[in-house]
Amino acid sequence: MATPQTVLHFLRQAHARGEASALIVLTAVEGGAARGVGSLMGVSEAGPWAGSLSGGCTEAALAGEARRVIAAGKAETLRIGAGSPLIDIRLPCGSAIDLLIIPAPDMAVVEAALAQLAARNPVTLELATDGSLQLAAAPSPARGGWAGETFRLTIVPQLRLVIAGHGEEVEALARLAKAWGADTAILTPDEHLAADPAVFHLKTPGSPVPLELDRWSALVMLFHDHDWEVPLLARALDQPALWIGAMGSRATHVRRLAALAGAGVPESRSAAIHGPIGLIPSARDPETLALSVLAEVVAAYKAKGFP
Repeated sequence: MATPQTVLHFLRQAHARGEASALIVLTAVEGGAARGVGSLMGVSEAGPWAGSLSGGCTEAALAGEARRVIAAGKAETLRIGAGSPLIDIRLPCGSAIDLLIIPAPDMAVVEAALAQLAARNPVTLELATDGSLQLAAAPSPARGGWAGETFRLTIVPQLRLVIAGHGEEVEALARLAKAWGADTAILTPDEHLAADPAVFHLKTPGSPVPLELDRWSALVMLFHDHDWEVPLLARALDQPALWIGAMGSRATHVRRLAALAGAGVPESRSAAIHGPIGLIPSARDPETLALSVLAEVVAAYKAKGFP
């Protein structure tokens, strides 16, 4: 999945190769559209691009327009679809999208934005019709919109999914989450999984764990042995996590909440734990459970909005 971070990384890489590039932002939609306002696309003068603004209908043509703007060296606003003078670039759905194309985006701003996002901080880019690109002093609460001649675009950190558990369910969810584009981390007592240096090996319940959850992080507990859960859940509930959930039946969840209460976790906090988890009831095979849980977590991430 191409994210705003993917596009910014693409611009960084093009610059490192000595290639001129352009940043395109979708600023308005008229009618239906495959992508929303604020979607980004990066284009290199050498040909490649990253991101999507129409779901594949016009990307090749838009890359050509971007290369034209790169050569001209002046930012342009452009309409594609209904009402556009570019009659050879059409949207099959009959709608229209408005774009702002900025050639040679300021790489210092791109680098600053990437650094903030890597530090798990939201950023707001200010893209002006004169071609300037700036980083706002504070992130805007809106996804994107015009303020005079400047389009303000807020980008939040990518979803981080911490998977704690053992068994095939952990592997299935990690595979699917990575394919979707989430940053993933695994905490497990399974020695064969922990052979991967990127995986944290849980030695005993309650042992120190590098568990850090921010507003764009989710914790999924996939333990069959529920003794591992209470220390991790108690720590997670002290943090501003986006979503916390644990595998098991309703009866298992009742016992889980009772165990947390016995460990001193008040009901007002443990009520934040989702259980049973997943949008597909009673999913039993690892792949279906992974799909079911990831869909629930991504829905929470998409619904969160902006700072």
